[in-house]
Amino acid sequence: MSSASAPGIEDSLPPAARAELGFLPRALLAQARCLEVDTGTALFHLGGRPALLYYVLDGEIALLRHSVRGQTIVLQRARRGLLAEASIESQRYHCDAVARAPSRVCTLPLGVLRHALAEDTAFAAAWARHLAGEIRRLRARAERLQLHGAEARIVHYLESEGVDGAVELDQPLKSWALELGLTHEALYRALARMTRAGRLLRTGSRLRLPLRLGQPGGPGI
Repeated sequence: MSSASAPGIEDSLPPAARAELGFLPRALLAQARCLEVDTGTALFHLGGRPALLYYVLDGEIALLRHSVRGQTIVLQRARRGLLAEASIESQRYHCDAVARAPSRVCTLPLGVLRHALAEDTAFAAAWARHLAGEIRRLRARAERLQLHGAEARIVHYLESEGVDGAVELDQPLKSWALELGLTHEALYRALARMTRAGRLLRTGSRLRLPLRLGQPGGPGI
């Protein structure tokens, strides 16, 4: 794992990251540091004391726990965005964070973040809005994992995470299977079955549900 500091680091961030982190105070961004991590590198471990907040620039970092049966449970999978925001209020980490691919990550000191939340009401309100968005995303994922059958989970993902039932996958199918709570074999079979039956349209990494009767752009009633 290598690191580098960069004064005015917000100026060197990709546009998407700069837009997402734009609500953070400049005093906090000024103390950001960038890390390059290899596949399998752990950013933190279950039981560790939180000191940093992480923002994933690219690659993939997964929050993992392990069941009593030895199964790996994916709590969060971040390819871009903030990671483990709940650590701000926690005394200990409740999971492991492991790179699933070579990744670039920015770190932000939690002490400075906590001070900003206590002193800057505008930032505190913006942070609350960010967390509300995360809650909506996690609620959708929880609902999806309650669905029975691979096809139901695929449809739910496309409708909740996509635009007009279409998603451009930015991850391998094996990674997506873990996010859906499926084996990759079950996902492959479901995708093939749905495509043959015309219930799914696939063009490269783009997946789309067929337009329904009466839907804008679809067949008329």
